[in-house]
Amino acid sequence: MSSVDRLSPLLEQFRVRAHVLHTGPLCGVTRFGAERGRGFLHLIRAGRMTVEHRDPLGATHRLEVAEPSVVFYPRPLAHVFHTDACGDTDFACATVDFDGGAEHPLARALPPVIVVPLARVEGLDQALELLFGEIDRHRCGHRVLADRLFEVVLLQLLRWLLDHPGDVAMPPGLLAGIADPQLAPTLLALHEAPGDDWTLASMARHAAMSRSAYAARFRAVLGQTPLDYLTAWRLALAQLRLQAGHSVKAVAAELGYANSSALSRVFTQRIGRSPTAWLAELGD
Repeated sequence: MSSVDRLSPLLEQFRVRAHVLHTGPLCGVTRFGAERGRGFLHLIRAGRMTVEHRDPLGATHRLEVAEPSVVFYPRPLAHVFHTDACGDTDFACATVDFDGGAEHPLARALPPVIVVPLARVEGLDQALELLFGEIDRHRCGHRVLADRLFEVVLLQLLRWLLDHPGDVAMPPGLLAGIADPQLAPTLLALHEAPGDDWTLASMARHAAMSRSAYAARFRAVLGQTPLDYLTAWRLALAQLRLQAGHSVKAVAAELGYANSSALSRVFTQRIGRSPTAWLAELGD
């Protein structure tokens, strides 16, 4: 399973872009606001701090970070850093923008916050050395290169999460699915060819499982039925295509719908608005 590329098909369709926000010390209280479609990737190089945020139910969560670590908020969630006033903490922080915003499959599949010591993420040393070198030297073009290196760090973190799903409280969803050796082959095939005539039987064949066993395992690991997942994946792609200027008719043909009316009907049922109304709302 390790030889199969489980991330590239996702990230080629749904891009993730990082932009350097802050480098250097932070003192006292630092607040990071929630913005639509935006996450935060924080690298704590030295020092200690407390991270605080509130969940959607209003409960406050506090996390103590006592060693060099990555703190990743994949979805918009306001949070606060509490550091001592003498400035002995050292940070490199970036915003992370997801194509599709809240509908980005990876953003939806991750926990609200991930905190992992840097030393635990295999393969991260070289990327961090390059990133911190660019940050410290401030050479020509360093911000552009630092942006790309933040994206490398994020990719390394996602790889680590796939290889260590039990080390983080991973919710049911896409990342748990592509980390599962039995389900991953079907998910990769769905991602590569969403317009094929998929059925529960054809999905189960990809996994070399019976239909009943496959359906039960899929629901347990991803939290929804295989056909519901397929519909959600097609609609996420449809939103990207429509934003890029493709017609409803062309998108319907690409994603396996009989005609534009069939896609519009499913789109309206799931998204709550027709494709035309949804696009108009985005433009407001």
